[in-house]
Amino acid sequence: MAETTPTGTTVAEVMAELAQLEDPKARKVNEKHGDDHGVNLGKLRALAKRLKTQQELAGRLWETGDTAARLLAILICRPKAFNQDELDVMVREARTPKVHDWLVNYVVKKNPHAEELRLLWFAAPDPAVASAGWALTTERVARKPEGLDLAGLLDVIEAEMKDAPARLQWAMNHCLAQIGIEHARHRARAIDIGERLEVLKDYPTPPGCTSPFAPIWINEMVRRRHDK
Repeated sequence: MAETTPTGTTVAEVMAELAQLEDPKARKVNEKHGDDHGVNLGKLRALAKRLKTQQELAGRLWETGDTAARLLAILICRPKAFNQDELDVMVREARTPKVHDWLVNYVVKKNPHAEELRLLWFAAPDPAVASAGWALTTERVARKPEGLDLAGLLDVIEAEMKDAPARLQWAMNHCLAQIGIEHARHRARAIDIGERLEVLKDYPTPPGCTSPFAPIWINEMVRRRHDK
């Protein structure tokens, strides 16, 4: 017999529904980005909305190791219910980019242990874990920069971003851009670092979207703020 949560929903029932939502075309697109699932994210969010918040079910879905199930778990969990050790393990288990990204942005950033985890992950030897630390640092650059050594962050970015693995490089580049956008006294240096390192300079950017190349990103966001 399948395990039933207090709400009456079984993991088996949810996994069966996720299997029905599987779309080979969506899987093909997702696999290009390193994500091994074929569920349309709009349909996944609709399923999460129907299930509502279910922390116990979320935990069991995460334990399956299935990417679509883990994305759903992130959407129906209570972000503040996890302790620091649980989130540390989950980030290290998050194999695919989308699971990693959602876990950090939808759960860790809302958790009371976010700052402790930022410090724990920031210089981790695993680049995926380190990228989570940089993502949390970028959040602080934008929302709560007090106590951060922004010049020191720029020193690390200048020295390490060029040769960093892709996921970590992306996170460091985001932090570089955020420092330039939010902090005028560091803007010129942030732009200069971006211009010299040329990270993501040739990244294909769809029409109407802003390039992730830091100098363009910084200048565009500052211009928009001035135009308001």
